[in-house]
Amino acid sequence: VYDIDNETFDLGDDDFLGEFECTLGQIVSSKKLTRPLMLRNGRPAGKGTITIFAEEVKDNRMINFEVEARKLDNKDFFGKSDPYLEFYKQTDDGKWQMAHRTEVIKNNLNPTWRPFKIPLHSLCNADLQKPVKVDCYDYDDDGSHDLIGSFETNVEKLQEASQNSTEFECVNVKKKEKKKNYKNSGTLRVKLCQIVKEYTFLDFIMGGCQLNFTVGVDFTGSNGDPRSPDSLHHISPNGFNEYLMAIWSVGMVVQDYDS
Repeated sequence: VYDIDNETFDLGDDDFLGEFECTLGQIVSSKKLTRPLMLRNGRPAGKGTITIFAEEVKDNRMINFEVEARKLDNKDFFGKSDPYLEFYKQTDDGKWQMAHRTEVIKNNLNPTWRPFKIPLHSLCNADLQKPVKVDCYDYDDDGSHDLIGSFETNVEKLQEASQNSTEFECVNVKKKEKKKNYKNSGTLRVKLCQIVKEYTFLDFIMGGCQLNFTVGVDFTGSNGDPRSPDSLHHISPNGFNEYLMAIWSVGMVVQDYDS
């Protein structure tokens, strides 16, 4: 903590008031952490204290999708199209960034894709009215995938469509410009568009989940003679062996969540 009396970014000419050092786990597990400020020599910095609040602001929601298409254009001379979908979110500069690609369904003009999920933040930055683009392609082994059609919408409309069986028209702009009577290149129906919360490790901890830390060590002879430097059980004066390092690394993380 510094007392800044000027507009320069250099802290060398500002007054140092004190410091406090801890791990992120200590802050998160405490939710509210208050500690005294210390000087660099380890002595208390007067009566000053620092209070840190922990709050997870990341949006952990996911969107569960079930999607099917009907009467897609046939892009193959032999057989039928091999369709797949790509979902795009719009970036701040107006460009499209792919958020998800479905699997390819071979030789099918009326495909039903397997259920999938997309992080809400990845698809629309958690803004349900932010534009979303869906492209439908015909897969080709040589990589020259053909666009069947596309449409723009948003998550809010996708949710509404899943509840009233509304279909989205997949439109191929180039094909529309060439054919006067062109309507669409097939339709897409959203059977499910459900926003759910994906619980994190922190959610479980703050919800009262109990952790049990159990350690098991393999003492079979296959690990070698502990006197040998090549053994996983070797006790070296220069440091920990692999087992001790693993126990230490995990233990240092979970110990801060001990109530």
